[in-house]
Amino acid sequence: MDAVHPRVLGYLGRALSLELSAVQQYMTQASLVELWGDAAAAERFRRETVEEMQHAERLVQRMLQLGVAPAASQLRPVGHAPDLEGLLRLDGVLEQDLIQHYAESVRFCLLIGDGNNESFFRALLQEEQHHGEELGAWLASLGTAQARSLQRATF
Repeated sequence: MDAVHPRVLGYLGRALSLELSAVQQYMTQASLVELWGDAAAAERFRRETVEEMQHAERLVQRMLQLGVAPAASQLRPVGHAPDLEGLLRLDGVLEQDLIQHYAESVRFCLLIGDGNNESFFRALLQEEQHHGEELGAWLASLGTAQARSLQRATF
C-alpha cells in the first residue's frame, strides 16, 4: 500500500466530522419539524440524514482502505431556528462548509498528484454541490409569507 500524505488523512477525518455533524443536524431537524406537525419536511430531512450517512460510510470505508482508523474529531452542535426557513438557512451554511472542504481537498490532491483521492473527494464535492442546490431551491420555494406562518418554538 502506498503511503498517503498526512494532510489527505486530515481531510478525510475532517470530512467525516462534517458529514456526521450533518447527520446529527438533519436527524434532529426531522424530529423537530415532525413535532411542529410538518410530516413532509420531516420525511425530507430523514432522506437528507440517510444521504449524509452514506457519505460518512464512504469516508469510513476509504479510511479503512488506506489503513487508518476512522475517527471524527469533533461534531458541531445542532443549530437552533424558530422555523423551517431558519433551519434551512443553517443547513445551507453546513453544506457550504462541506463544499469548501471538499473543494480544498480536491485542490490539494491535484497539487500533490494524488489522483485516487482527488477523484474520491471530487465525487463527494459534486454530490454536496447538488445537495446545496436542492436545499437552496427548497428554501426559495417556501416564500416569505409561508416562512412567517411557520414560526415555532424551538429547543
